[in-house]
Amino acid sequence: MRLFSQIPSSRPITPLLDTIDSPADLKPLTQEQLLTLADELREYLLYSAGQSGGHFGANLGVVELTLALHYLLDTPKDKLVWDVGHQAYAHKALTGRRDRLATIRAKNGLTAFPERQESEYDTFGVGHSSTSISAALGMSLALRHLKSDAKVACVIGDGAMTGGMAFEALNDAVQQDADLLVVLNDNDMSISCSIGGFSRHLALLWESGFQVDITASGKPKVIHRPEMPMSERRARHSALRDIPKVADNLFKAIGFNYFGPFDGHDLPELLRVLERAKKVPGPVLVHVYTTKGKGFIPAEGDPVKYHAISKILQQAEAEQTIDANKPRLTKKKYSQVFGDFLCDKAAVDNRLIAITPAMEEGSGMTEFAQKYPEQFFDVAIAEQHAVTLAAGMATLDVKPIVAIYSTFLQRGYDQLIHDVALQNLDVTFGIDRAGLVGEDGATHAGVFDLAYMRCVPNLLIATPKDENECYQLLNTCYEYKGPAAVRYPRGTGPGAQIAKPAQSYPLGKAVIEAVYPSKHMQHTADNISNNNISNNHISNNHDISKLALLAFGPMVATADAAAKTLINDDTIKTLSEISVINMRWVKPLDADLLDGLIEKGYTHIVTLEEHSVMGGAGSAVNEYLLNHTDSVNDKVHIKNIGIADSFIAHGSHDEQLADCGLDVAGVTSQLRSLFVAK
Repeated sequence: MRLFSQIPSSRPITPLLDTIDSPADLKPLTQEQLLTLADELREYLLYSAGQSGGHFGANLGVVELTLALHYLLDTPKDKLVWDVGHQAYAHKALTGRRDRLATIRAKNGLTAFPERQESEYDTFGVGHSSTSISAALGMSLALRHLKSDAKVACVIGDGAMTGGMAFEALNDAVQQDADLLVVLNDNDMSISCSIGGFSRHLALLWESGFQVDITASGKPKVIHRPEMPMSERRARHSALRDIPKVADNLFKAIGFNYFGPFDGHDLPELLRVLERAKKVPGPVLVHVYTTKGKGFIPAEGDPVKYHAISKILQQAEAEQTIDANKPRLTKKKYSQVFGDFLCDKAAVDNRLIAITPAMEEGSGMTEFAQKYPEQFFDVAIAEQHAVTLAAGMATLDVKPIVAIYSTFLQRGYDQLIHDVALQNLDVTFGIDRAGLVGEDGATHAGVFDLAYMRCVPNLLIATPKDENECYQLLNTCYEYKGPAAVRYPRGTGPGAQIAKPAQSYPLGKAVIEAVYPSKHMQHTADNISNNNISNNHISNNHDISKLALLAFGPMVATADAAAKTLINDDTIKTLSEISVINMRWVKPLDADLLDGLIEKGYTHIVTLEEHSVMGGAGSAVNEYLLNHTDSVNDKVHIKNIGIADSFIAHGSHDEQLADCGLDVAGVTSQLRSLFVAK
């Protein structure tokens, strides 16, 4: 195996890889050619990841495994399912998408994960972990029903195996006596290092120095692992009595045929083992161990850092900026704001306990975990458990905060309702990656949380406009005695300074950011107040309009920019003023403000949110106005601006906003259409 220390900036020479347009092209190759192909594929993955950015270490770690599976299986007739998809770039390169690999995550390019619409070789769309065994089992049972002899295999990492869904599928596969090959890719990692009892169990199997080999007839046979010298085996330690026999592992105990652990980078060994394993009837699990970032020396040394990378061009531009020694505006990511809040609050309140489902780094919790290890709980990839764990804690004298991505909270929805809200327990949710998430695409978009949360009784929902409001609303919700959620976007905010010590905002109260008078009306500055919505500018002329922009979260800045453009539009003669309102809360809504808009003659009420329009914050405003305001009539026009009823494809965040009409130009155009006849 070749080792690399740099990411190629130009396309490497890959003569053998260039001949592979489908897995069928692998079949005539010799083992020696496959080894050469592995080196070429790894180098090409380094190059393409440097061009596109994105998932990195996991892909390098499964090069040999991907080659072996596609060499032995007859895909796409045989079905190959990947878990999460962080490691599927090699699979894409071997299935007709090699020359487009550098477009991954770019608009109109390849997706970052397997996607059924992209290729017949992508048997199941993924992006969330722990789904592969369930999906593959479903395929196996369907093929049995159809009387097909096609084989089904799935690849799942040790991190994804900690998800409860994976264990449910293992249990059912045994019950169904399904013809299913599960390949456990054990690299002691998900995004962070794997943790928990299951991880320790796998480690003991590996450290025992033994393996369950597979004979030519498909029978298990316990042998010493050939690549581990006796001097390195855990058998030398006094803890030997605590090590389970490798043949008596968890998988065998529930009814799987278990083989392993094997070196996942030994291609000839993989070919031998998998060729035999695929012929064994019933549920089979082959346990292989790999190194995340294999073959790239920096990634092998720091697999967490190299889980994903930026484009080489972006890295070079960042380094050039630093070298130029120019003053730069330092902006914190919202996840860093959350992490800072945890540390600051824990310093004055030892009741605080922070929980994450395997997203310590992504959720900005690393510093907190180091400073307060006894108050930090990483529960592995188990969102349902994380929510109910917090509920259990909240029954006693502690204050749990669950840090979770919006797209992953979907997986803990029943627990949110049944275990937290129904019992009105004091749990705070820090909901990261709310809204569109750019290159991670539809699988990770947090555009449904307002809809699925706001219908839950007892739950408060806050939407900060910037970093400072995020910090203060986290504190407000923490101090509130009951379930509450603060949703904030991916990446950085506008750079707002955070005021400390933390404040508590009034619950359910909006803030009037600005009131802009039209230059076409005879308004004066004396008529404008930043604290009150003026009623002095409305005349008896029924053609004159007043517009209220009710913005949620980061859309406040967009609303303000659109208002400044619109109020100075010379083609709009009837618009007297525009008020930009930072709603701050989706639940409870500011009822007094909404009543006041009708009372004070606002003819147009527009909501803006980076969320699905259906069921979102705008829907909440609609419901209130229709059910609590007698004055709403055909003279009051209500419009909701947000994300239409569709999944938004990957691209940059700015591109996604533009596609949805949620950038300043798009919002301005939609607002303008309310006042200018087509």
